Amino acid sequence: MRSFGDLERTLGGQPVRLGAALAHLDVGRGREALYHDQMPELLKVLATETRVASVTASSAIEGVVVDPGRRDGLAEPGADRRFRNRNEREFVGYRDAIDEIMRAEPLEPVSMPYILHLHRLLFGHTDGGGGRLKSEQNLIVSYAAGSRVILFTPPPPSQTESLLRGLVDSHADAVAADAAHPVLLIAAFILDFLAIHPVADGNGRLARLLTTHLLLRAGYGVPRYASVEQRMYETKHAYYDALQESQRGWHEARHDIWPWATYLVGTLIAAYADLEARAGARRNLEGLSKQERVREHVLHHAPRVVRMRDIRTALPGISDPTIRIVLRELRAAGRIRPVDETGGPSAAWVRIGDESKSVP
Repeated sequence: MRSFGDLERTLGGQPVRLGAALAHLDVGRGREALYHDQMPELLKVLATETRVASVTASSAIEGVVVDPGRRDGLAEPGADRRFRNRNEREFVGYRDAIDEIMRAEPLEPVSMPYILHLHRLLFGHTDGGGGRLKSEQNLIVSYAAGSRVILFTPPPPSQTESLLRGLVDSHADAVAADAAHPVLLIAAFILDFLAIHPVADGNGRLARLLTTHLLLRAGYGVPRYASVEQRMYETKHAYYDALQESQRGWHEARHDIWPWATYLVGTLIAAYADLEARAGARRNLEGLSKQERVREHVLHHAPRVVRMRDIRTALPGISDPTIRIVLRELRAAGRIRPVDETGGPSAAWVRIGDESKSVP
């Protein structure tokens, strides 16, 4: 709660460029409202695509990676399955938590019980460990230089509950008082949450879930339609650097929130730009034949690895035989290749020329 002890100090001296960025962010929020009015079906398609990307990316930031061939199956809600390893269990836990946030109407205020509930969902498929505050001291460390380096020492377990309760209450009071731009208050909340590091495992994923929750409560719906977690994964070095820089001096309330706030606002602007681009791409498919729409989608708008179900979801009304005709033509032309030769419902294709790009 160090950021909320003196908001005047914390948020004083806001960089001029950040003010302009926040205004740009609010323009994106306004355009999102137009999509709700004019293209609700399009938003449903984008939400389906974004959900899997967010689960995959937020997990991958923490090194929780699953076999791409099993990813879509694991992302299906409510399906019982045999897990191959702990990564799959944690992947499905994030799926459960993000699904609960996305379907909640209305979204409840953030509270201690709610935070622990999300954490319990995160680890609901593992052998315990979720839904409890840490009982031992934890550290934020880096192995980037080849050896273990302590980047930040969070408060001890004896202080965790009081600090977390204080953070929740202080943030709620600041929001109620309209003390600052809502995204700046979210940035301050997440920075303090990660500095407290209240649970033994899953702090980063829990923080990203809370970011989504708080953004939706504040009226910023972009996490539904363009993966904020994917943007963070793609810029994870900048993500960690911004947090580290803003946590410096946190214990003494001498920290500088602006590196982290600037990163978060920039990430949200990029997500809104992605939403605009994907919505525009869908509009550009109008007027094309069904085969042309499939070809354009696969080559220019789909993820680099695409499956039949992805195309079916993105292009409702186009039959599976039509999709297969185009996939065969693109393969024969050397534009795509199968990820493996097993075939079946989970068959996947990758665009040739995109194979060197890194994805979680």
